[in-house]
Amino acid sequence: MDPFAPGGETAPRDTPAPSYPDIEPIAIHQTHEPTLRERFRGKIDHWAKTYPARLAMIVFASIIAVTTALLSLPIATQSGQRAPFADALFNATSAVAVTGLASVDTANYWSLFGQIVLATAISIGGMGVMTMASILGLAVSRHLGLTQRMLAATETKTAALGQVGSLLRMVILTAFAMDFLLFAVLFPRFLALGYEFTEALWYGIFMAISIFNNAGFVVIPEGLEQFTSDLWVIAPIVVGTAVGALGFPVIMDLTRNWKQPRHLTLHSKLTITTYVTLAIVGSLVIGGLEWNNSNGMGLLPVQDKIAHSVLAGVNGRSSGISILDEGQMHATTWWIQDALMFIGGGSASTGGGIKVTTLAVLALAVLAEARGDRDIEAFGRRINSSTVRLAVAVTMIGAFLVGVATMILLAITPYSLDRLLFEAISAFGTCGLSTGITASLPDAGKHTLSALMYLGRTGPMTIAAALALRERRRVIRQPQENPIIG
Repeated sequence: MDPFAPGGETAPRDTPAPSYPDIEPIAIHQTHEPTLRERFRGKIDHWAKTYPARLAMIVFASIIAVTTALLSLPIATQSGQRAPFADALFNATSAVAVTGLASVDTANYWSLFGQIVLATAISIGGMGVMTMASILGLAVSRHLGLTQRMLAATETKTAALGQVGSLLRMVILTAFAMDFLLFAVLFPRFLALGYEFTEALWYGIFMAISIFNNAGFVVIPEGLEQFTSDLWVIAPIVVGTAVGALGFPVIMDLTRNWKQPRHLTLHSKLTITTYVTLAIVGSLVIGGLEWNNSNGMGLLPVQDKIAHSVLAGVNGRSSGISILDEGQMHATTWWIQDALMFIGGGSASTGGGIKVTTLAVLALAVLAEARGDRDIEAFGRRINSSTVRLAVAVTMIGAFLVGVATMILLAITPYSLDRLLFEAISAFGTCGLSTGITASLPDAGKHTLSALMYLGRTGPMTIAAALALRERRRVIRQPQENPIIG
């Protein structure tokens, strides 16, 4: 009788189950419950892939918060009293954003502990910004292949995901190597000038970190005015600033292809060409304007005038380390420096501003339009229109931030437009040059510049990533109609 038929009999319960010796039993594994650490890392990975721009903003805000808390401790000041919150926040932001604007005298206000906190924040801010910028570029390229748009290049070898480790190693090795080389030059020089061994040691370490990271902080109590004619101090500032402002993708590319420059990526070629051109033009123009200034360069011999002209062409890009008094320079010179500070340095570098590749792409677009060319080309490569749109967006947003900050400063301070615009652009470009009004700003003014330094350091980078990740393809496109331009 069929046991499965209606009303049929079923097999007895004690009937042994058939055995299949050739078939192994399937092991049933219990699902692993993720630990708190694994869940946290999963969330970080998810944010890095999905919201890289937000992650960058949060990371740098957290570093600034920790630095502010440390600078607020009584042990951080020489007087043993707590620093006002506005000053602690301002200098913490300036250090992490590697700007160099200071609301108090770095050498005489902060204790050794406070100066160590600043040096650490500068190092983290310098390497962190470049590393985060590279990671953002890689995150974008993994999604949409838009790293070229962020770096204004059509071919960027550092965009390969397999080179993340190489890029990060290059960041760390280059930073430590440049810090050591600058220290090796400055330390014996400070000893030769009569400083005590421990003083010369600390000044050499701090200034090497400040110079390479384009931070602009000075820890020597007498300031840098005593080195007006000292090439052993001026030359390291120029070289360290330039190397730091080129950017690690360029440094990495140069180490691999320095024997064959034609193999350099378009990003490297644009960065080097534009940076060197602006440095030369800036040196010549500022040198010409200040050559006979009786309150500054006009009192120096010819060789020192040339040295300070070269320094002016470089330090206005992002380092902010000026040996001459910026407040005594001509207003025309301030305007030239405004332009240099707004442009800044290279992408994924210690420099700030809108970046030199952004300027290069905009200039190439104007040149192509003037010639009537269909494509925007440079060094045998074509740059697509989305890169131009991204460059325009970064430039316009940067100009908007500077304009709003300048308007606020005009409303709450008694200073003139030229000085406040200089201060605002210096903060946005994370440069650190000042006409001497930073310390006298009200707390509201310091908070305004703090926000501008934060946005200036993370803004262009995160804006580029955010806009790139938001690009979408539309199946249905609207009819085309062109408005009148000009």
